[in-house]
Amino acid sequence: MPPPPAPRKTTGRPARISLEEIIRTARGIVSQDGVDRLTMRRLATEIGSTPMALYHHVRDKEELLLLLLDDYAARTLRRPDPPPTDPRDRVLTAATAIHEVLAACPWIVEVLTADDLMSTSALWFVEQIVAGLTESGLSLDEAVHGYRTIWYYTAGEIVVRAASARRRSADARPTYRDQIFADLDPADLPRLAEAAPRWAPLTAQDTYERGLRALLNGLLHDR
Repeated sequence: MPPPPAPRKTTGRPARISLEEIIRTARGIVSQDGVDRLTMRRLATEIGSTPMALYHHVRDKEELLLLLLDDYAARTLRRPDPPPTDPRDRVLTAATAIHEVLAACPWIVEVLTADDLMSTSALWFVEQIVAGLTESGLSLDEAVHGYRTIWYYTAGEIVVRAASARRRSADARPTYRDQIFADLDPADLPRLAEAAPRWAPLTAQDTYERGLRALLNGLLHDR
């Protein structure tokens, strides 16, 4: 007796997908392979849908990255309870919290290079920085500029350190800087030549909080 015919595959619309499924799958891709490997076509393939179906939920890859950033911040940023009452401490605590959370997620640094790419879940922390600066004597306009200065310092510190770590993990050879610093002329560059043997370990130290305090002192000078 011949085997029964295999059931025919039905055609029609692909299964309905949710925004939560899109974010979860995209997060897996960037965590495993990096932001560059995240494409709408690959995302659709892994979900079992079509790129066109994704566009019903997200406009493009940039919006998807914003959603990923907000999802990550919502899951990891925790408000201090209670928040510090001293305005300077509020600024320091909020900025440090943002820095610690973002620095702990390697793919985030690739997204941070876009100006103002800040999660809505992090806005409470931005509020603490701006409010702390105004309560310390800055006008609202000055406080916004102050926040931007702190944000540039924070994002820049994360990007530089992540890029350096990635470079050293991929290639154990001395960097161009190492080669140059190994042969500095003390007569021409006396301070750099003196610091050269300790330059790498010194610059590898985590000095974010110290730099943040110095930056805040400068912003609030004479206030």
